[in-house]
Amino acid sequence: MKRREFIRLVGGATAAWPLAARAQTRALPVIGILSVTASDASRNSIEAILRGLAKMSYADGDTVSIDYRWAGGDYSKLPQLATELVNRGVSIIIASGNVNAAKAAIAATSTIPIVFANGGDPIKLGLIASISRPGGNVTGVSFFFSELGAKRLEILRELIPSLVRIGLLVNPDNSVTATDISSMEEAARMLMMQVTVARATSAREFEPAFASFATSKAQALIVNTDAFFNSRRDDLVALAARLSIPTSYPSHNYISAGGLLCYGTDVDEMYQQAGVYAGRILRGAKPADLPVMQPTKFELMINLKTARALGLTVPPTLLARADEVIE
Repeated sequence: MKRREFIRLVGGATAAWPLAARAQTRALPVIGILSVTASDASRNSIEAILRGLAKMSYADGDTVSIDYRWAGGDYSKLPQLATELVNRGVSIIIASGNVNAAKAAIAATSTIPIVFANGGDPIKLGLIASISRPGGNVTGVSFFFSELGAKRLEILRELIPSLVRIGLLVNPDNSVTATDISSMEEAARMLMMQVTVARATSAREFEPAFASFATSKAQALIVNTDAFFNSRRDDLVALAARLSIPTSYPSHNYISAGGLLCYGTDVDEMYQQAGVYAGRILRGAKPADLPVMQPTKFELMINLKTARALGLTVPPTLLARADEVIE
């Protein structure tokens, strides 16, 4: 080969290399994460999803690219955000936070695989046909928070034996709210208790909701499972402390913020499984063949410092069953 031809060949290869590298970057599969909350409120769940992807050897920016869409607690934004991800041409959508995100993703595409992570019964909510064989382009993990209302009431009754009037804080914009209210009221009837329901779709509605609980003389409060509530957990915990009302929360995030107690699913474990499922689908698995994962572990956490501040003595039997006690 002549020297001039050799130089031209090497020079052409060198010039083409950056283009090839960029093409390879563009070729990374893209996972779209559709979240009902804001980025700062989703830190723990996103970290858990990334751990799940890592178990399948996928890392953001290396073997996969992740495109986030945040609703910031405004559920009305979800359909547009889901459409953006579809138009982006993502390989998978992880619908995170509650059923509203899953429904928005399902409405936006019938072909792109969807992995949901939320707290309702996915069959009753119309997300899938079967737990073992979901069918279509949808699978995921269900925390089954909505099924735990009776247990949360029992724990509060054990903590406060005289409990007969309970307050329930819900977000009416959440698709599962009507079902959750019905389930809680049925559980309360079984325990000879009365339920006062208050609704809040924004932080400015928290104080009026709590005021309604005071008017009804509720002795304790249950904060319903809701991604928006979780994103404002510091506000809710502070308000419950200021009004000295014993409150049960759906997940450990509230207890870390100073809440009294929680009973629910190990959320981080379930979000990690959502990441694993996304990785399996990238490797060729079909959503229709991946059974919806259900929780195998439930956690009871109690904050003794908060209990003392409320003048409550936690029974030894309850302490013995707690997975974690914060002193």
